[in-house]
Amino acid sequence: MKKIALLSFLSLCLGAVFSFNAFAKTELTYASFFPPTHGQSQLAESWCAEVEKRTKGEVVVKFYPAQSLVKAPQTYDGVVSGIADIGQTCLAYTGGRFPLSAAIDLPMGYKTGVQATKVANAVREKFQPKEFDDTTIMYLHAHGPGLLNTTKKKVVTLDDMKGLKIRSTGTSGDVVKALGGSPVGKAMNESYELLQKGVVDGSLHPIESNKGWKLGEVVKYVTENYSTAYTTTFVVTMNKTKWSALTPENQKAINEINAEWALKHGESWDQIDKDGIAFLKEKGGEMVPQTPEESAKWQNAVAPVLDEYVKSVSAKGIDGKAVVDFIKANL
Repeated sequence: MKKIALLSFLSLCLGAVFSFNAFAKTELTYASFFPPTHGQSQLAESWCAEVEKRTKGEVVVKFYPAQSLVKAPQTYDGVVSGIADIGQTCLAYTGGRFPLSAAIDLPMGYKTGVQATKVANAVREKFQPKEFDDTTIMYLHAHGPGLLNTTKKKVVTLDDMKGLKIRSTGTSGDVVKALGGSPVGKAMNESYELLQKGVVDGSLHPIESNKGWKLGEVVKYVTENYSTAYTTTFVVTMNKTKWSALTPENQKAINEINAEWALKHGESWDQIDKDGIAFLKEKGGEMVPQTPEESAKWQNAVAPVLDEYVKSVSAKGIDGKAVVDFIKANL
């Protein structure tokens, strides 16, 4: 009888352990608008796998690409409300909500995704924007130079830009306007059809999109307007309540992953930019260089965009000049 009682006691103890382990497991959802084949989706998936690995299975993240859980413009709010536990989206999809961080997207003349990503995270660390206080930021990343892509007309000079309808998002729309074009504010997932049907004459987007979003099939020319190259800042963020519920050990592990993955995203943007150029050329497209003189003209043309940013955010109590100067110093 004593042996039976002991076995029963051990069985109860083991059951309690297994029950506790099952209870300790945290399952999270991760929403992204990138298609599953895109390099940024693949990195997000690898982040999920790394979280599970380093938390020893205590935190498991299920990835939902291609807006399958929440639409791109609603992703940030979806994380705030808990529709998604984690979300990856670009700040430009919620214009006006992130006034300080919007400076990162300005046409600063970015050369690489690594450069833009380092600037984005440096701005966050330096200025600690309160605009992110309703979620817990994992990290920021930003794509390589956003350039002018056109379907029929080769654009070399500012005169060539006049009257062209160019798809853009957020700050890039201001860039189009400053260069003499007409901005058409639409999300990236609408670009292919707009370009294919001739609703727009072109699009302002990173070169990688010519492969990642197959835009190289409908774009013929890419103007190398690096002097006015903008970026788009992407945020990977988590619901505050879900983050707070994680153990300190798991939070520490995830923060270590975040630091590594921010750089991986920047490097990925640069690699897929190269892939985008190759895909464009494979489809018969052409890279269109600018002379130094024309490049300087374009840079002068977008200078008011930076001035307008400083003016607009000062009304919100933000020292926009300090942010702009910080970015310029860290390019």
